[in-house]
Amino acid sequence: MWHSVESAITKSTGKAFSIENKSPISGGDINLAFHISGKNQNYFVKVNNKTAYDNFSQEWYSLDQLASLSDVKSPKPVAIGSTLDKSFLVLEYLALTSGSDSQWFQIGQQLALMHQVCTHGEFGWQHDNYLGHTRQPNKWQKNWSVFFAEQRIGWQLALLEEKSILLGDIDYICAHCQKLLAHHHPQPSLLHGDLWQGNVSFTELQGVIYDPACYYGDREADIAMTELFGLFPTSFYQGYQATYPLSKSYAKRKLLYNFYHVLNHANMFGGIYIDQSKANLQRILSTPS
Repeated sequence: MWHSVESAITKSTGKAFSIENKSPISGGDINLAFHISGKNQNYFVKVNNKTAYDNFSQEWYSLDQLASLSDVKSPKPVAIGSTLDKSFLVLEYLALTSGSDSQWFQIGQQLALMHQVCTHGEFGWQHDNYLGHTRQPNKWQKNWSVFFAEQRIGWQLALLEEKSILLGDIDYICAHCQKLLAHHHPQPSLLHGDLWQGNVSFTELQGVIYDPACYYGDREADIAMTELFGLFPTSFYQGYQATYPLSKSYAKRKLLYNFYHVLNHANMFGGIYIDQSKANLQRILSTPS
């Protein structure tokens, strides 16, 4: 496989590349990851089964869109390929470190500016893509409440039902979720789509976002996820609010938006996330529409 990686990099960059050093990088739940280098060239490589090729292809597209439409730094995709049994994605290698308060403030500002990007008048994305390894449908829809209820909550509930995990009547749950959002009319903002702390880091110069699941949606969905697995530093929210303040009613929708991600974790990992999904659903269904 590594010969294929070398060939793909050489073809993409126009510079001959041969791996001299290869080190595994820990931290991912889905892909194997490596830092490879040779002749002053450094790359980050994700590796998975051949069936993950489409996942890598959609990640490439999202990263390319983030780079062209926003000022938030993301790794540049370099090469993609597959062998008889593996697929791989080669990205720009970035030496990452923890961020200072000023850097968190800055990336909060940059994300706020990214959320003002609205090049489409509808909610969705040019293709279906992936949240983790779960397929994420993105059919264009003018109505946000319909889009989120059907293509986010309904989709995840249906996937759980296929695993014989029933949380309730899907039509009823979706109808209630739609009613909760019926009087909320956000603009379709460019979203990262999977914005938790594990997908944000820093170089010496700036903040970096990666592992996107992009689509055009309510910007509050991105901010809600920053609170799901532990809050970002306060300076991040200060930077965001200083640039593009959130509505005071955001808190009413936060649980619903994060319900999507909890359901996705239930689909990918099961266990405690199923219990968390049930608890969250109880709270959502008890919220007056």
